[in-house]
Amino acid sequence: MKAQRRFLLLWSLAVAAASAAFVVHLALRGKIVDVGYRLGKARAEQAHLREVKRVLELEAASYETPKRVEMVARTLLGMTPPPPEKIIAVRLERKDKADQPAAVAAEGQSHDAPETSRSAPGAAPPGEATKAP
Repeated sequence: MKAQRRFLLLWSLAVAAASAAFVVHLALRGKIVDVGYRLGKARAEQAHLREVKRVLELEAASYETPKRVEMVARTLLGMTPPPPEKIIAVRLERKDKADQPAAVAAEGQSHDAPETSRSAPGAAPPGEATKAP
């Protein structure tokens, strides 16, 4: 009878261990499926963000062209070239061309001047003097 009890005890322990191992296996399998699902979503989001980045880089490159900047300024922002009386003459003062960039000093320019008179489509590029009419 003692051998039968020992066998029953060992058999119960083996069944319990096998059941516990099966439950652990199922839990780990569920975790693997969950992590795989989250990884798939993250990869899809990464692909979407790469596409958005590509589109935004193309859009940013289009804004670097002067014609595009002028078109946006005129249509979306409602900007117009300043009237001749708003144009301020600029005098260039160059020191040493190789060592320092050109210093631009505005003659009689007020700090309260409106933004449209400082930079307008069709204005002379930086480094070039404009003449007042």
